[in-house]
Formats: sequence, C-alpha cells, structure tokens
Amino acid sequence: MSAETETLPRGGDMPASEFLTQLVAVIRAEDGYGSWDDKSDAELLADFIVTREELRDMPIMCDPDPDLLWRVEKFHDAVALLLEKRTGAMASQMSKIHHEGFGRIVLISGRLVVLSKHVRDIHRFGFETYAKLAEAGEKATAGAAEMVARFPEAAGA
Repeated sequence: MSAETETLPRGGDMPASEFLTQLVAVIRAEDGYGSWDDKSDAELLADFIVTREELRDMPIMCDPDPDLLWRVEKFHDAVALLLEKRTGAMASQMSKIHHEGFGRIVLISGRLVVLSKHVRDIHRFGFETYAKLAEAGEKATAGAAEMVARFPEAAGA
C-alpha cells in the first residue's frame, strides 16, 4: 500500500495506516499460490467493509460463516503482529465463538492477557469504512501495548 489513498466506491478512501499495512500482510501471507497477487490492498480488505444498508439487511440472529470467522482471526492476528513490532512482546490470539455468534477473543503475550473481548452477533463483524477499520485496529493495538507496558514481566514470561 502506498502513502497515497486508494479510492473505492464502497468504504471510502483507504488511508495510509500501519495497521492496514499489517492486515494486508497477514492476508497475503495466506496466499501460497499467488491467487491474490493481482488484487489491490483495498480489494483484499473489501470484505471487512459492511455498510449500514448491509447491516440492516442482515438477520438479528445468524450463524457466522467460515469466511467471516477467518476475517475476525486475521484482524486479531494483525493486532498481535503489530503489537510485537511496537513492543517486542510476542502475542497470539485465541478465540472461542459459539455457532450462534457469541464468544470471546483474547490476545495473550507470555502470561499476560493483553486484549480480552466478548463478542456477540459476530456475523455482523465489519467496519463502515477503511478508516474505521484502521482506527479499530490501531485502538486494539494501543490498548494491548499499554497492557504490555504496565506488566512487562508477565508479558515476557
């Protein structure tokens, strides 16, 4: 992704963001055969964008599909990798999501839980714009980095 913005009709401008760069890298790492080489970064992240109209059309209760769960996992993998870049503390994500879309996601670094999030209606996971996706990732990473700074011994254990 360049420092310039890439414009797509859905999701608005894609801002230059360290988190979005990391998320794209995580997604591209899953492409062992080069199937996504021709796709732009914005195209790779397009499934993370859910407009208000799309949210309105979604049912209140719904089983999350495997592609959505993959996106949730990749989002948190990107948070963990960006956390490691910023603090040096390795982290990994674990999630337990019920088939009805309720569950919990945690990021663990050493013996420290750096992010703990209860989720519900996970089938509605998404962001209105690329900017909001970047903001959510940056906020999660900053919160996790704050925990590492508060408890460095536990994160290093």
